[in-house]
Amino acid sequence: MTQEAEVYASPEYPAPLVDIKEQDLSLRLETSSVGNASVVHCHGRIVYRYEAAALSYKVAELLGRRRLVILDLQHVTAIDSAGLGELVALHMWARGHGCTLRLSGVTTRVHDLLRLTNLTSLLEVFATEEDAAIATRSSVA
Repeated sequence: MTQEAEVYASPEYPAPLVDIKEQDLSLRLETSSVGNASVVHCHGRIVYRYEAAALSYKVAELLGRRRLVILDLQHVTAIDSAGLGELVALHMWARGHGCTLRLSGVTTRVHDLLRLTNLTSLLEVFATEEDAAIATRSSVA
């Protein structure tokens, strides 16, 4: 009698999105470049489920081409615990692949949330995307 074990390979991070149209999301993502960095301009809410997954998918796509990705959060109106968790996961994933993820344009409200959750000690936060693009690790605010 032989036993068969089912083996599941862990999916590539992040998991591909199910069929959802960007216009159905409460988060709009636009990309640009500053120097050698890719910038993701976030507009709306980084919240549980599809918005957080869309952000992960976009950042993972860019990290495949560039070693530095900057998230411009100046137009983010809300972040929930899933959104915060996604920022941490993206940071750790980038680091594990020898890349860097930085935040820029963080609103006072979002910065307070990052500070209250002690994520300012983990995530690199800069006033502008230009500052984030030229910064060295020792100049993190």
